[in-house]
Amino acid sequence: MGTKVVTGAVLMCPFGTSTSMLNVTSQSKVLAEGKPVATIKDTNAFVNIPPFGMCTSMANPQVASATAAALGVLTPQPCVPTAAGTWSMTQGKVMSGGAPCLCNNSVLSCSLGQGVITITNPGSGKVIV
Repeated sequence: MGTKVVTGAVLMCPFGTSTSMLNVTSQSKVLAEGKPVATIKDTNAFVNIPPFGMCTSMANPQVASATAAALGVLTPQPCVPTAAGTWSMTQGKVMSGGAPCLCNNSVLSCSLGQGVITITNPGSGKVIV
């Protein structure tokens, strides 16, 4: 069982310097507490997942390049999430628009910094499936 994730859910990347808030655009018919429920299709940077402040992962080519230019001093760069596929660990039995809905333990891998985006607050506390 898991709590449904909705617009306004708080997301975190372990290499970002701040959290981000999910914006659901994949569907608008299934609501929880009056907010659209997220699906595995909500993965687009800026549209669904705003940046996480600054990225500190040396696996991110921009961070590695800036750090090398600074003679090895870690130089964070903008943390723009780049989804490596779709969300995983979803509630596959609960669908919206043909796509599985997200729950509070869903995760999304980032292909740039090798971080795993997690949900720290699903934005909904009453809808459990």
